[in-house]
Amino acid sequence: METVQPIRDISKIREMESVLKESNYRDYIMFRLGIYSGYRISDIVKLRVIDLRNKEYFQVEENKTGKTRKIKIHPEFKLELDAYLLNKKDNEYIFSSKKYTNMVKFKTRVINEDTNNMNTKYIDIANDAPNSPIGRCQAYRILNNAARQIGITEEIGTHTMRKTFGYHLYMNSADKNGYKDIIMVQKLLGHSSPEVTLRYIGIMQEDEDELICSLAY
Repeated sequence: METVQPIRDISKIREMESVLKESNYRDYIMFRLGIYSGYRISDIVKLRVIDLRNKEYFQVEENKTGKTRKIKIHPEFKLELDAYLLNKKDNEYIFSSKKYTNMVKFKTRVINEDTNNMNTKYIDIANDAPNSPIGRCQAYRILNNAARQIGITEEIGTHTMRKTFGYHLYMNSADKNGYKDIIMVQKLLGHSSPEVTLRYIGIMQEDEDELICSLAY
């Protein structure tokens, strides 16, 4: 299996967003959250509405490392996120696998005023139990299906969102002299070294490919 790649082309990111939004707005928000936070899918799917409602930062204890990573929510995405969460319950999973059951039957005993006997009665009550979130495999299928529709041939997986986040952070970090801040990207991704980050986001591979192509015998 090929290594999962970031989406390097901004226009392809826009196409992915368009396909996902048309198919299921939940999936569109999931993708946007992934490329704006750099969270792993295991951390994304466990989020509940209360974790992000009216918040200025993503702040989640990561499953893999046990560390809490705090990242500013991009203002443009925050507007979409706040609107998406508006009518959801605090304890609801943000990326629920199925809709809430609004009402359920509840059996109770009541006194019949005419006979003074106890009768069984069924009443409707609101079901506030939380749903289960979508799983990693479902998220993988969602992303792969959208990628195929827009003609992306590279291997796309759930890590694509995190790698896309890191790749574009790195590319946008250049100073006036063109030097890019790999240390900051390393910190935001929680990696152990700059080399790990460069390889993870595909920059090292790009540099190696360019070097090979520069050969002239």
